[in-house]
Amino acid sequence: MSKLSFKTLKKLEGQAIGLSSWLEMTQERINIFAEATEDRQWIHIDPAKAARSPLKSTVAHGFLLLSLLSYFLSQCEIFQAKFRFAVNYGLNRVRFLHPVRPGDRIRNQAVLKSIEKKGLRKALLTIENTVEIEGKDKPALVAELLALLYL
Repeated sequence: MSKLSFKTLKKLEGQAIGLSSWLEMTQERINIFAEATEDRQWIHIDPAKAARSPLKSTVAHGFLLLSLLSYFLSQCEIFQAKFRFAVNYGLNRVRFLHPVRPGDRIRNQAVLKSIEKKGLRKALLTIENTVEIEGKDKPALVAELLALLYL
């Protein structure tokens, strides 16, 4: 896919648009996110205390997982094609369904749920994202992300 058009995108509506590569969650990534966001809750950054919790381990912040959607979506063919630029337009629905622990590998499945024109050469994409955890039945995260593309 070289140059994006509304017509090209419309043909992809309802279809899977990408399956990202696996990404390993590390305690270092969790700690850096905790520092960046001032969210230093012990369940994220204190392995000894978290080991005694019902979760038996530290876990990644839900918002860390959500922030990784940009990285995962950058691997989709749509976002590697030519267009002026894209902006995060928001989220419709987000659910954190299963904790992600250090050492877990995660990836995202993206489906172009809908597309609508938003003026001259602008398209609003609703992308359904499912962040899977390798070896788990339940996903870590399901979220509808809105991206405004300037074509």
